[in-house]
Amino acid sequence: MHLKTMLAATLLACSAVCLADDYPNRAITFVVPSAAGGGLDVLTRTLAADMSKRMGQPIVIENKPGASGMIAAQTVARAKPDGYTVLITTSAALTNVPFVYAKVPYDVKRDLAFVTQLWAGPLVLAVIREVPAKTMKEFLEWAGQNKGKVNYGSFGVGTLGHLLGAYMSQSKGLDMTHVAYKAEAPLIQDLVGGQVTWAIATVGSLRPYFDSGRVRPLAVLGDHRSKELPNVPTLAEAGLTDPEYKPFGWVAMMAPAGTPPGVLGRLERGARTSVQTPQMKVGLQAFAMEPIGNSSADFRRDYEATTAMVERLVKAAGARID
Repeated sequence: MHLKTMLAATLLACSAVCLADDYPNRAITFVVPSAAGGGLDVLTRTLAADMSKRMGQPIVIENKPGASGMIAAQTVARAKPDGYTVLITTSAALTNVPFVYAKVPYDVKRDLAFVTQLWAGPLVLAVIREVPAKTMKEFLEWAGQNKGKVNYGSFGVGTLGHLLGAYMSQSKGLDMTHVAYKAEAPLIQDLVGGQVTWAIATVGSLRPYFDSGRVRPLAVLGDHRSKELPNVPTLAEAGLTDPEYKPFGWVAMMAPAGTPPGVLGRLERGARTSVQTPQMKVGLQAFAMEPIGNSSADFRRDYEATTAMVERLVKAAGARID
């Protein structure tokens, strides 16, 4: 029996090595938690085009929006761990959702493997032009004078825009209403149309509306100003110095847990190289994003630090969904 166990383990190890040596030998699918045409979708397709050339196989994009990224993450978590089903996701599904929802159909550490963080970009808090405030201080005062009348939109329940809005509403006693969307594109459409009062979204998506004056930026998330909006302060500079306002978003690549190390390494090397190409940098710049392309170990360390901050934010905001 002992001999059989050893033989089985040896065969399994050999199988994993052979899979890594032969990988990839057919099309790879990138599962994306956004609708086609959005910023994440466009950038993922640019990344996929370059990685496809480097890896010698087609890369297909499968859009699975909704449920704050859980649908896409669950799809990959349950996929065969062979490197042919890969998740390209915003940080929300990994760092936020597990603390917000009582029932999440996957466990990030148990069901998914860390590959690399791909890129990050500044998020900005913006208000519609009907709001008279020009600064965060003025906005908070105005919102306090209009309790129960102000609403804000986000990419979905559990996303950073939702959590920060909930925390701001609760900590400042503003009684603001949250409106959740399945993706950024419909959120931007309703913000520009005046259906929501304010929102936190990517600088690249909102920049055209800043130029036209239809939407006004008040503050950016993160520890430094956006290169695209050098005159717009950070939340901390605007007076919101609580640690709950520190998290910011990024986009990462994950694979099913159990994917052979050699396959994960191939994906990591391909993604880290592709995200630094001139064409990719031009695409990222168009959306006011910056490449990261770190190691899987650095990715995991950043994930741990981010989840610790998000957990505090969720508890402080009371944004728990049973």
